[in-house]
Amino acid sequence: MSALRGWPSFPGELPEFDPSGAPARPHELFLSWLDEAGAHVLAPHAGTLSTVDEDGAPDARVVILKDVDAAGWYVASSALSPKGRQLAGDPRVAMTFFWPGRGRQVRIRGTAGPVDPAVSEADFRDRPPASRVEAFIGRQSEVLTDPAEIELAAEEAERKLRENPDLVPDSWTRYRIEAAVVEFWQAAHDRRHVRLRYLRDGNGWRQDRLWP
Repeated sequence: MSALRGWPSFPGELPEFDPSGAPARPHELFLSWLDEAGAHVLAPHAGTLSTVDEDGAPDARVVILKDVDAAGWYVASSALSPKGRQLAGDPRVAMTFFWPGRGRQVRIRGTAGPVDPAVSEADFRDRPPASRVEAFIGRQSEVLTDPAEIELAAEEAERKLRENPDLVPDSWTRYRIEAAVVEFWQAAHDRRHVRLRYLRDGNGWRQDRLWP
């Protein structure tokens, strides 16, 4: 497509990023960038979670970030979903956030594991009603032969939740991504993009500037 060359990659104005002023821990810089992105882009908390399937091949999908703290990045899903089964077989993950309106990208690599079941249950109860119904429908990514089956399954899920509003699927899991590497990428119009990588070093982090 000839149009591919004509589409702009970045907005006209890009924010400044001086790595010399970056905090010691990557989650602090991430939260700062996330908050700033929220004023400019839709769904700044949506990121691409990449996992490894049973054949060792990569798989990826966009998920919503649930929380971030010094221990890691948090997402949630059914343990019976494709990503849940993949994480049970191989905990290695990558998660990528891209905020085109700011010319910023954050790449996270590490391992993911389930948190305390009570935290997973609380996560589920905090979900919007439609999301809780969807979780009880289940069968994510299976072949759908008749769309009417979804309506029947949804009606059954709604009935269960009406009768027991605190009901939580046994498979619902919040996962914590413990990062080993976190990279922050700031675009520049002259293509001298600014890259700062955090590498886990014992109980702390080492920072390195990278070539564009």
